[in-house]
Amino acid sequence: LVLLGFITEAEANRCQIGKGLDFGWPHLFDELRSQNRATESRLASGEKLWIAAERLADLEQLHIEFTTHPIIAAVVTGERPVDRSDALKEIIRSRLEGLGPITAEQLAAPLGVPRDEVDIALLGLEQEGFVVRGHFNCRTTQTEEWCERRLLARIHRYTIKRLRSEIEPVSPADFMRFLFHWQGLTDKGEGQEALARVLDQLEGFPLAAGAWETDILSARMHRYSADQLDALCTSGRTTWVRLAVATVNSDRKSSPVRHSPVALVSREHIGHWRALSPLPEEENINLSTPAETVLNELLAHGASFFVDLVRETGMLRTQVEEALGELVNWGLVTSDNFAGLRALITPQSRRPGFAPRRGRRPAASPFDRAGRWSLINQAEDRSLKAEEVATSRFPLPDSRSDPVLGPSSDDIEFLARVFLRRYGIVFRKGLDREAILPPWRDLLRVYWRMEARGEIRGGRFVQGVSGEQFALPDAVATLRDIRRRAKTDELVVVAASDPLNLVGTVLPGDRIPATLNNRVLFRDGTPAVIQTGGDLEMLTELDAETEWEARSLLLRRRRPASFLSGPTRPL
Repeated sequence: LVLLGFITEAEANRCQIGKGLDFGWPHLFDELRSQNRATESRLASGEKLWIAAERLADLEQLHIEFTTHPIIAAVVTGERPVDRSDALKEIIRSRLEGLGPITAEQLAAPLGVPRDEVDIALLGLEQEGFVVRGHFNCRTTQTEEWCERRLLARIHRYTIKRLRSEIEPVSPADFMRFLFHWQGLTDKGEGQEALARVLDQLEGFPLAAGAWETDILSARMHRYSADQLDALCTSGRTTWVRLAVATVNSDRKSSPVRHSPVALVSREHIGHWRALSPLPEEENINLSTPAETVLNELLAHGASFFVDLVRETGMLRTQVEEALGELVNWGLVTSDNFAGLRALITPQSRRPGFAPRRGRRPAASPFDRAGRWSLINQAEDRSLKAEEVATSRFPLPDSRSDPVLGPSSDDIEFLARVFLRRYGIVFRKGLDREAILPPWRDLLRVYWRMEARGEIRGGRFVQGVSGEQFALPDAVATLRDIRRRAKTDELVVVAASDPLNLVGTVLPGDRIPATLNNRVLFRDGTPAVIQTGGDLEMLTELDAETEWEARSLLLRRRRPASFLSGPTRPL
């Protein structure tokens, strides 16, 4: 009675367990009333309220017409409310401490006071930080509700605990089947927009440059073609960049090769990736003279075509090619088109040269199809001060994160959402292959906040994995569906450089080096065959027909029509 301010007759009846039994509140209230410690008040509206003597002064201050039985004296234990608004505010405060989410109309009804006065009292409590408003009950309408802050936190904890208890964990093999479906290896898309969704999932994951089109994108797309990726890059939606550049004894970096790690990212998110993967310090960047010349040319004139760089620098085409490759390897430069990276990783012997006969035009160079070459943070370059340009050997954009504080909380939250899009279900062990990975405790704080807001689910989704696990709501529904599906000896080949190569992390076994010639064949989510170079290692026993099919998949031969649901196509 003291805590809640008053108790209505309806609230008291809900606590009555059985007739004729001394359970519930009525017999306790009768005892307090006989001792003049509490009284029953009847308002003009007919509402009956139980009120303790310690809270009777608050009700009297409201100037509400009411009668009491028995008539008792108010007991003032603290400061008496000075006016009507203060009394109403204290009564509303007490009610909110025990009622949970409730509307303003429900608070005003038992007191018989106007709704406007209750709204003013609630706004005052909100200013104090005592109460929070929102839509908390899914069964109610869009009416705004109010709840005491600490009580709402308890409700959230109980809700999260209940939701987590509903999760039934799956085996690592079923988790791999889920990942194959989640990233489109078993349900491939087609077209440029499907490719954009694939790149959104793989954003920021550094892969061998030569594996992107041959092993990664073609495994997730029907009829993938290079012009689809070129179109996304040319439109400005996607760009390629070297992230997580490591410096070892200030070694000079040469032109990238097929094994050099390159990431595809959204141009919109370049700032986040630069903060998460800052450039090395200027003194640790060891550029050759041609590379410095090309870099200063880009700083002075901005994005430039390859022919413009050759003309303005006065260097040979091969020198500019090597200089651009060196700048790319340091993570400083990219091009408008993915053709620029193709040109850099293509061996010199395989690039088209000049026509040997007189009178014929020279063959087009792949660098001419790359579009413009530009610095990664061209927008930040424009803010460089003149004195900084004059005193620096080669002025770079100030895109480094704070060396003490590290990336900002926004950058950490951005990366946490990237991991959710990529894997659907996130836990510490599943991120071991990520090259850009902040401390797990930083990601954990973000995921806890997202779980409290209802954006993701927490629980134990995968067996045999310790620590916290979090999942998108769509991923939870898909995981349940995958678990119910019968196993059909489905064979899926994953490149060793693919982010889904979780052998040695989530799955048992030794890690497989992420090189271009290594692959893993899964049967129903379980590793069955490992290819390292030209050697095949059988991890499980396969019948003759399945073994022939597995070898064909790993060696990228054509599958016979009997294994396909549609026309024969190369894999």
